[in-house]
Formats: sequence, C-alpha cells, structure tokens
Amino acid sequence: MDKISIIIPCYNEQDSLPYFFDSITEISKKMANQEFEYLFINDGSRDSTLDLIKDYALRDACVKYISFSRNFGKEAGIYAGLHHVTGDYVVVMDADLQHPPSLLPKMYSEIKSGIYDSIAVSRKSRDGEPKIRSFFASKFYKFINKISETNIAPGAQDFRMMTRQMVDAILTIGEYNRFSKGIFQWVGFETKWIECLNVPRVAGKTKWSFGSLFLYSVEGIISFSNVPLALASIIGVVFCLIAFILIGLVIFRTLVFGDPVAGWPSLVCIICLLGGLQLLCIGVLGQYLAKTYLETKHRPIYIIKESNLESF
Repeated sequence: MDKISIIIPCYNEQDSLPYFFDSITEISKKMANQEFEYLFINDGSRDSTLDLIKDYALRDACVKYISFSRNFGKEAGIYAGLHHVTGDYVVVMDADLQHPPSLLPKMYSEIKSGIYDSIAVSRKSRDGEPKIRSFFASKFYKFINKISETNIAPGAQDFRMMTRQMVDAILTIGEYNRFSKGIFQWVGFETKWIECLNVPRVAGKTKWSFGSLFLYSVEGIISFSNVPLALASIIGVVFCLIAFILIGLVIFRTLVFGDPVAGWPSLVCIICLLGGLQLLCIGVLGQYLAKTYLETKHRPIYIIKESNLESF
C-alpha cells in the first residue's frame, strides 16, 4: 500500500476549508487502496483556519497540521510540508479547490507507471481572471524561459505529485529566497504536464494581489537568472559610448562653427534619462545584493508555533 502525503498551505482559508476537506476525503475513499496523510500548514492565519484544522485532526487521524508563529508566505509553507511529510508520493495543492482533487487518481496512475517522477498541472486557459493579470502572467513565463536555463511550463501551478526521490532532492536546496516553480524544474527528473481549465475559488478571496504577484515574479527572475545584471552592464556600456560620441560632436561643432550646442530643456531631459537609467541599474544590482544579504543571515525559513506531528 502506497502512502500519499498531501501538503495544503493555508492562509485565512476558513471559508474554503470545509469544501476542500469534504472533496479530498471523498477522493481518498475512491482511492481506498492507498494510505493518505493530510498535512495542513497554517501560515499565520488570522481567522478560524487553525480551529477548523484542529477539528479535522480530531475527526480524522490522517490529518496533521503545522501552525507557524506568523505569516511566512506560501513558499515557506510548501518547504515545511515537504520537510515533514512521510509519504511515498507527495502532493502540493491549495485549499481553495482551484487545484481539483478529482485529478489525484489520474496523477497517481501516471506516476505509478515509473516513467515520471512528477505529475504537474498547468492551466489550459486563464478564463475568469482579470485580463491584465493574464496578460502579464503569460509574458512572465515567456520572459523567464528566455533568460533562464530552467524551463517553466506556461500556466504552471504548484499543484503536482512527486516521488520521494524528487522530494528529497528538493529538500537539499535550503535557500531562504524560494521560488518553488523554478526549484521543481531545476532539480530535474521527468515531469509530465496535465492541462486543466482555470477553476475559480470555491469561497473566500485570493491573497495574491497584482502587486504581490509582481514581486513574486521578480523573485523568480532573480533566483534563476543573472541576465538582469548583464543587461544593466550592457546599458551602461551603450550609454557611455553614446556619451563619448556626443562629446565628440559638441567639440567638432564648436571648433568648426563656433557654436556650442544650445538647448537647456533637451539637456535636462537627457540628464533625467541618464539619472533614471543609473537608478534602474543600481536597483537591479541592489535586488541581487539584498537576496545575498538575506541568505548570509541564515534565518530559518519558518518557525513552528504548534503542531500535532510526533516529531515536533
């Protein structure tokens, strides 16, 4: 009998948890030949999420939970789950039913073939999302795949089933700044992608604003590519060359025509442009430096406040 561990990061999911728990237990009954372990990660929720999880743990011995001392973010929740689960196969999925539990039997059947180490789910379409978010999301995947050696499937989700060998490989990456979509691909192993339609949240509101998604995308780019640093250097070289050419033109015009270049408004515009580009390049460098600074602090990725795990 195989053991399937399911990791469910939760942050203020009191409205969706009842629907999720009913759905996942129904699927587990259909997969009666497998043993299940549900590990809920309470990521500093401020509502009744933890109370609901504790109630499920009393009703079902398969339910385990970890509660953080504060909100550390979904990436920390995924890492904590991977670190504590004990299953032969490990699933990462959300509690809002945007990751349909009905796909689990198909994912298990595919991974049991022995051909693949991971069965991952990607969105076939982004219907139902704001158009501006869908536009930037599609551009992000194209951009990061061009500048990084790690290829991430367009519409990739965190929803996937992995073998124990792949999970152990992921756990060897203990970096503080984590981008799981990239890490899952970086470790290698054979992955099969399953497409599914975009599913709206069953209840509650998304915790991912446009701003937080933008910062998350920047995290992914910085974690898996040095191209922004190279671009900053190239921009500096190009504008230095342009500056030298313009200086030569000014000297030539002054010596030949006796008329230096006039036009204070244009000069101000050029100064502002160059100042902005300098700040942009410094900002890119600062992002990489900040990530390095956080890594050198060796802070824990998460802190557990309470848990019903035996090893805690």
